[in-house]
Amino acid sequence: MNRYELIYIIDTGLEEAARKELIEKVSALIANNGGEIEKVDETWGKRRLAYAIDYKTEGWYVLVTFKAPAELPRELERNLQINENVLRYLVVKLVEKRSNVKPRPVRPAAEEAAPAVEDAAPAVEAAAEEAAPAADAE
Repeated sequence: MNRYELIYIIDTGLEEAARKELIEKVSALIANNGGEIEKVDETWGKRRLAYAIDYKTEGWYVLVTFKAPAELPRELERNLQINENVLRYLVVKLVEKRSNVKPRPVRPAAEEAAPAVEDAAPAVEAAAEEAAPAADAE
């Protein structure tokens, strides 16, 4: 079973009892077709739309997270499209992020490079001492 997110916008002209009934109907549709509802989130509530849909400027947002077989989203979209109280809907498949990154191995070459820098320090000091008398002679 795949995980999905469904968000749909209900017309605000619908009464509260009818809105609750529509939300239950959508949840029942998911459950009856072999789906398993994880969460129904109505906390978004009534919001202003970005643009007018059928001359309506506000909508009631509902977010549903569920697990279902691959055929269910098409059936769900078909039913939401028929319902005149649903202004817009979107079903998205959630992809679990897997990390294929392996940790970097410790390279012995990096450890050997550090002592080479320490050996270079006396050579730099000797070169600086040779340059100092030449600068004094001028």
